[in-house]
Amino acid sequence: MSTRIVTTLSLVFGLTLACGGASPPAQTAASATPTFADQVERGGTLFGQHCASCHGASGEGGRGPRLVGLAEGALPLMPREGSVRTHEFRTVGDVAAFAVVNMPQNAPGSLPEADYWAILAFDLHANGIDLQQPLDGTVAATLTIPR
Repeated sequence: MSTRIVTTLSLVFGLTLACGGASPPAQTAASATPTFADQVERGGTLFGQHCASCHGASGEGGRGPRLVGLAEGALPLMPREGSVRTHEFRTVGDVAAFAVVNMPQNAPGSLPEADYWAILAFDLHANGIDLQQPLDGTVAATLTIPR
């Protein structure tokens, strides 16, 4: 082989190794599991985009029921008369199951799963509940809504 071909092949091989070659890409911050704080931050933005028009800018209620202020009646155990909801809200998992199927009201079930968890994390935080781990289905099923 000529020196030029060997040099070119060495350069291509070196660049392939430097760029990761056949190895899978390392997990980036964007694809890493978000923290609860990350979910709360993202959830605040999503709440403003998808929920505030019915539930109020701070979750205080409006056309839709109050979501913030558990002492003031937010997220009552039993559905209100005439409500779309037919099941009790005992756990955050119960709320999540309802929200994924029924919200946002103008496009039910249209958000990615991670967006629903982020919005629920924002709602929990707004009610004074912060978690040490990200909110997901397993965690939500264990969180009883304080009454």
